Amino acid sequence: MAARPGSQGGLRVPEDTRCEAHREPLRLFCDDDQTLLCGRCRAQQHDGHAVYGVQEAAGGYRRLFQELLNASREKLGVAESMLADERDRMATVQGEEQDFKEMIESEYRIRFQLMVEEMNFQSLEGCVFNLNVRENGLNQLMEFATELKEKSQETLQRLNVLGKENMNKLKESEVRLSEQICGLQRITAELEKKCGDYTLALLQNARCSVERSESLLRQCLEPAQITDLSLCLVTGMSRMLNILQRAVTLDPKTAHPCLVLSEDLRSVSLRNVQQDIPGSPGRFVFGATVLGVEGFTSGRHYWEVDVEKATKWQLGISEDSASSDGDLPAASRDKFLLTGSVMGTDYTFWVFPPLKRVFLRGEQMHKVGVFLDREYGQVAFYDVTNRSLIYNFSSLAFRGAVRPIFSLCIPSGGTSSDSLSICFPHVSPCDVNVSP
Repeated sequence: MAARPGSQGGLRVPEDTRCEAHREPLRLFCDDDQTLLCGRCRAQQHDGHAVYGVQEAAGGYRRLFQELLNASREKLGVAESMLADERDRMATVQGEEQDFKEMIESEYRIRFQLMVEEMNFQSLEGCVFNLNVRENGLNQLMEFATELKEKSQETLQRLNVLGKENMNKLKESEVRLSEQICGLQRITAELEKKCGDYTLALLQNARCSVERSESLLRQCLEPAQITDLSLCLVTGMSRMLNILQRAVTLDPKTAHPCLVLSEDLRSVSLRNVQQDIPGSPGRFVFGATVLGVEGFTSGRHYWEVDVEKATKWQLGISEDSASSDGDLPAASRDKFLLTGSVMGTDYTFWVFPPLKRVFLRGEQMHKVGVFLDREYGQVAFYDVTNRSLIYNFSSLAFRGAVRPIFSLCIPSGGTSSDSLSICFPHVSPCDVNVSP
């Protein structure tokens, strides 16, 4: 129900406007029946109704129309912006689906390559002359390849289904928002006309205009709720990663002054006050970051990091330029990073470059595995606790030495006890079971 009109003076009513029944001037307005009245009409038919002078009624409705017009214009702007965002999301979702498709295919491809290396490793351990063992190994490799292909197709199919569902939701949202925009445009034009009308024209169908406006303004503007494609988890991890696991240590010369390294150079924690330490060209000064000592120029390498005691962290690789002697300024290094942050029991992951959110989960994470393949230009991040892929970068072109990188978040206020620890290699080559 519209608000009751208030008073407003200064409006002129045409002198020749008269009641058809009584030929008297229409100087009254019945808000209950939404009709113009003369004095005799009121006495005969509208006793007990809310009756106002036309100037008073028109003044109240004019103010109400102006309020509704302002709200309609504001909501129209929001709806148009939301529609543009939904169309942008369509392009983004299509691009993300292709990115995840490539990531899934890359992950299964590298798993097969690692399985081949695992078989070769077995041969080097003394089984190369045993033809039966070699034949069994080849058969197992074929079975493993078939299994990987089936899992890959299953994951890609699930990704395809989610991608289509997301696009359908976005298209439905686009149609719904377009319809809301058309309705808001119509009502905005109607309200603009009402606000500019003279007294009696303004009062004509006034309540209907108010009710149509309020009905549209009550409609919710909501973007489509789509499913995060990164929920298409690639589960499992290659056992070959155990053989490739490295004993990475931290480089004190690169550590930000607010970081404290353990004596064995395997753990890093935040200090609430920066240390007074000598400057170094390779030292990080803008972020709580430290590099690993090891620089990898070839081969495949894997390391694990305990992140349980950190609320926000970054892990990944940092690449020196091809001509660097190891003291390259920190800001000049190319980096590929996974960022993890925990709020309550929810973990959020971001990757860079480009910066984008890739995963939100509600389980506690203890360890993250980082895999580097120089030959195939791949960096992969694993949830060791859940034994699943978080994200991988593929088709990278490395030029210089690649070093592990570790970061913590400097708190904006108060203190922090966040820390990261590099895990010791837990399986030696002779402990690996080579069967698929």
